[in-house]
Amino acid sequence: MKGHDSFLGTYPISYDVLSTHNRESDKLQAEPEVALICDFVYENEKVIDIIPRYFSAFNDCSLRFQDGNKLSTKKNWGINTKGISTDFIEIDNFSETGILSKYHLSSFIKRDGKIHNYGTISAVKSYSYFFTQLKDWMINKFNTQEDCGPLEELGQFMKNAKDAKGMLIAAGATAYSEFGKRNFLKKGDELFIYVYNARVYSHQNIINNIDSNTKLPECSKLYQLIV
Repeated sequence: MKGHDSFLGTYPISYDVLSTHNRESDKLQAEPEVALICDFVYENEKVIDIIPRYFSAFNDCSLRFQDGNKLSTKKNWGINTKGISTDFIEIDNFSETGILSKYHLSSFIKRDGKIHNYGTISAVKSYSYFFTQLKDWMINKFNTQEDCGPLEELGQFMKNAKDAKGMLIAAGATAYSEFGKRNFLKKGDELFIYVYNARVYSHQNIINNIDSNTKLPECSKLYQLIV
C-alpha cells in the first residue's frame, strides 16, 4: 500500500534477488504465481471493475511459521521478499478464449548445482477461481471483506484507491512438487518461475532454458537468487 504508515507501506518486490532477512528458521517458501497488472474503476469509494492489462511470472514468497497474527504479517515482511519478472505480456481479453488460456506455469529450484521441480506444472486456466469468476469475487471482497480471523477489513485500505495508478494482483499459487513440500528456501538457492505458452514450448524446452540467457518469446521468466 504505497504511502501507508505501517509495514504495509514497505515495497517488497524485486526483479533478481530474494532476501531472507536471516529468517530461514521461519520456513520461507516461494509461491509461483501469475501476476495480473490491472487498471480498475473506482466510484464512491468502491471498486466497481477490474481490468487486467498484462501478466507476468510472480513469486509471492511467504513465511510458514504460525504466530496467530494476520495473514499480511506472513506476506509483507520486508524489502526484496517478493519477485516479479520484467517480461510483461499483454492480455487481449481476460476470458476463457483469451491469451491466458494457452499458458502454463512451472517453477524450479537450483540447489548445489542440481535442478529440482519446485511446483507442479499447471495450466493458468486450471486455477479454481479465474477469469470472470475471479474478477467478480475480488470486486466483492474489496468492497465487503470485514476483519475476521487472519483477514483484514479491506475498506480502510481502499478509501484513497482513486489516487492509485492501478493494482498488482497475485492470482494464487500452484501445488508443490515433493521437493517443494519438503524443502524451504535457503541462501544460495536459485529460483526460476516460468509462465509460458504451452502450445509453443514443452516442459523440456523450459528446463533447457534455465541456464540460458536466451529470452523466449511468449514466455515470462523470473529468476531470483536467494541471499
